[in-house]
Amino acid sequence: MPDRNQTQRPSLGQSPVYRTSSYVFKDATHAANLFGLKELGNIYTRLMNPTTDVLEQRLAALEGGVGGLGFGLRYSRHILQRHQFSQSGDEIASANDLYGGTYTQFNNILPDLGINTKFFDPTDPDNVKKAITEKTKAVYSETIGNPGLNVPDFKLSLK
Repeated sequence: MPDRNQTQRPSLGQSPVYRTSSYVFKDATHAANLFGLKELGNIYTRLMNPTTDVLEQRLAALEGGVGGLGFGLRYSRHILQRHQFSQSGDEIASANDLYGGTYTQFNNILPDLGINTKFFDPTDPDNVKKAITEKTKAVYSETIGNPGLNVPDFKLSLK
């Protein structure tokens, strides 16, 4: 029996679990196209990865479908939260210092569903008020999870 830390070679019908969080790009243009959603490919394991791809293909084959969809808990939570309070024609006011995946969701994916995001600079609490309109259904900000590790002054922002 192999050591539990060793990688076992998959037998016929099995696929390895790819434990990775980053991928190699051909060059800067290739990376820019992937991150800009102009080209499909692996860019970040929470968005897509070879292990999830195998799962999606196998689920589609089992069900006779043309494709499958598997995603992580955080992504599904974000999508479900947005759909709980937003519909086509609504807006979200969001701080602009977001984790990249959240920014892509707000800037590139939600507009396809008719939900637009007004981004604001959270370092000035008055910017929150300026971003809110009659169509605003939510105000979104990340604390510490954003790239700058910024913590907004919620008390001032909500006055």
